[in-house]
Amino acid sequence: MVLAVLIGAVLIVVSDADVLAKFGYFTARPSDALDASWVLISTAYGDLLKGALGDPQVFSAWFAGTATWQQAFTPLSETLTYAAPLVFTGLSVALAFRGGLFNIGAQGQAVLGCIAAGVAGFTFGLPIVLNLIVAIVAGILGGALWGFIPGFLKARTGAHEVITTIMLNYTAGLFLSWLVIQKGIQAPGRTDAISKAVADSAMLPSPGGVLRVHFGIILAVLVTVGVAWLLNRSAFGFELRAVGSNPHAAKTAGISVSRTYVLLMAIAGGLAGLGGATQVLGTAHALTPSVAGNIGFDGLLVALLGRNRPWSTFFAALLFGALRAGGNRMQSFSGISLELVTVLQALIVIFIAAPALVKAIFRLRAARAAGLGASLAKG
Repeated sequence: MVLAVLIGAVLIVVSDADVLAKFGYFTARPSDALDASWVLISTAYGDLLKGALGDPQVFSAWFAGTATWQQAFTPLSETLTYAAPLVFTGLSVALAFRGGLFNIGAQGQAVLGCIAAGVAGFTFGLPIVLNLIVAIVAGILGGALWGFIPGFLKARTGAHEVITTIMLNYTAGLFLSWLVIQKGIQAPGRTDAISKAVADSAMLPSPGGVLRVHFGIILAVLVTVGVAWLLNRSAFGFELRAVGSNPHAAKTAGISVSRTYVLLMAIAGGLAGLGGATQVLGTAHALTPSVAGNIGFDGLLVALLGRNRPWSTFFAALLFGALRAGGNRMQSFSGISLELVTVLQALIVIFIAAPALVKAIFRLRAARAAGLGASLAKG
């Protein structure tokens, strides 16, 4: 993360024409370029932290009675809002990876979750709480269906899940673009691609006002606990880890590899579908062609960053949510492009996912790590 921040600082300086101009006479007056670079970098990263966690000045105003607690906690609310769906899609990818499958289709599964949850949210008109439960379950089932298809094809025909899930991503996106302009789905009186609004009774509870955070983040914590239990404490978790480690040995031991593949992809799809349901019921409140954003693809990065472990994936999603929320403020206040935040995300993933690269940069000896491991094992 330190390496990513350092490289990001260089990119911030390079992207500013005024600071670069001061490097034109660096040999004559180096302090001008260095001072300007420091001011730019510290301001940009300061805005990133303020946009992700909160502004100390706003907290001081809250304590002084000139601001509200909602204003003070708005940045943290944005971080949790962005992070909630990433937790579900990240867990979807991580769970499949632990079973030896590359679920590249979390994006399509999340889109189907959006569709099913959104349609259920404005169609049934059920009482409060019940309508929300039905919409969430519909989102889970929609994603599970989209995960079941590549799992079934993998088990029955040996079709590679990477190919089938990628194709299903395109199918889901195109289906959503077609669906939102159909009669009965499209919002009355609108000519653009947007559906009817989700009923109030189907929306995830939130504090309201400037705080967009909703019950989805609490649900994300509960689901993370459930996935951790499934992986580490359940019989099915043992089976999927065995299949992920060596499917041939697992089959010899009496585990049905085909059944595990199908169930695993259906569960992974359901998790991604829950992420899509959270997106439409908690944030968007209507279907559009871009309602799911890139939560499925970002979930892939979150899973890699979390090393496919449930709680690590959860905190990786919080990090990505913080970068997204802080990036919005950094762009507004410092004029730094929001794309730079995406570059930071990519650099963090690269350096964490490639420990050998970090060892080479810092000249960390593999023997030292091996000796430490041996001493710990001996102890």
